[in-house]
Amino acid sequence: MTKISDIIGSLEQLAPISLQEDFDNAGVQVSADPDAECSGVLVCLDITEPVIDEAIRKGCNMVVSHHPLIFNPLRQITNATFQERCVIRAVQNGITLYSAHTNLDNAPDGVNRRISQVLGLENVESLGMGMVGTLPEPVGEREFVARVAELFDVRCVQHSAFQGRTIRRVAVCGGAGSFLISEAEQAGTDCFITGEISYHRFFEAGNALLMALGHYQSEQFTKNLISEYVGSHFPELKVEMTEINTNAIEYFI
Repeated sequence: MTKISDIIGSLEQLAPISLQEDFDNAGVQVSADPDAECSGVLVCLDITEPVIDEAIRKGCNMVVSHHPLIFNPLRQITNATFQERCVIRAVQNGITLYSAHTNLDNAPDGVNRRISQVLGLENVESLGMGMVGTLPEPVGEREFVARVAELFDVRCVQHSAFQGRTIRRVAVCGGAGSFLISEAEQAGTDCFITGEISYHRFFEAGNALLMALGHYQSEQFTKNLISEYVGSHFPELKVEMTEINTNAIEYFI
């Protein structure tokens, strides 16, 4: 029998809670009985009401997300917000909610390692919360942006001005990683890729091309990472990725 607590223990070997940032709230979000048998795990980037309904429909009594459902303290549990409604639905249906957030961002084999793998980076090493590595072959900046857009299925890539660069050394940080712009520059990168960069931070672009893919788009492969990890450690357990696109941002093109 695989217990909920077994899965939590395994996830925290991959991404120890001690690795989370001070502002974060990773780990158990809701748990009625950690010693209950796990009937299945549903993996998602964000916990939403449709995701909870999907878990119920598929018979999964554990949902593992990247982004925490409860990030700021809840002062009451009513039907006022989607977070509160998710908590109520989870408790009513005996579903454990667990999040691996900045601890998985900071983990050596976590979010940014997977982004590096998708990009085909070699000789990857840590860069604060992000990672930096090299492409097998140098590529022109316009071609590289097009390649990244295709790999991450991004319809709209924000980037700093083209300067005729050749891209070889690339830094990455999933999500909101603009705080690493200076470190990426100091590391001698040709390009820094993250999920979101505010308008004024683009003025900080120096020698490196800055690219913002969208928060969801940059971290989408985290679902694959978690699913593969749990599935490999518990091969008899039902592990599924959500079929719901939880990206809250739409694009009108």
